[in-house]
Amino acid sequence: MVQITKDTVIGDILDIAPETAPVFFSIGMHCLGCPSSRGETVEEACMVHGIEVDALLQKLNETIAAEKAKKL
Repeated sequence: MVQITKDTVIGDILDIAPETAPVFFSIGMHCLGCPSSRGETVEEACMVHGIEVDALLQKLNETIAAEKAKKL
């Protein structure tokens, strides 16, 4: 299973787990297609949006795990 960390680049997350897009939208990250947002790490996005990185990591990893479980 994929494990998202604070150093994972958002573009990479969206490429391997597009189901995480709503999680990013929920923190106010609405321009997921723009080059700067796709090139940011999770930690950088959290700093910009005032979000606690561990909480976002938990949500992202839970979302990916739930999607994987649906496919089993």
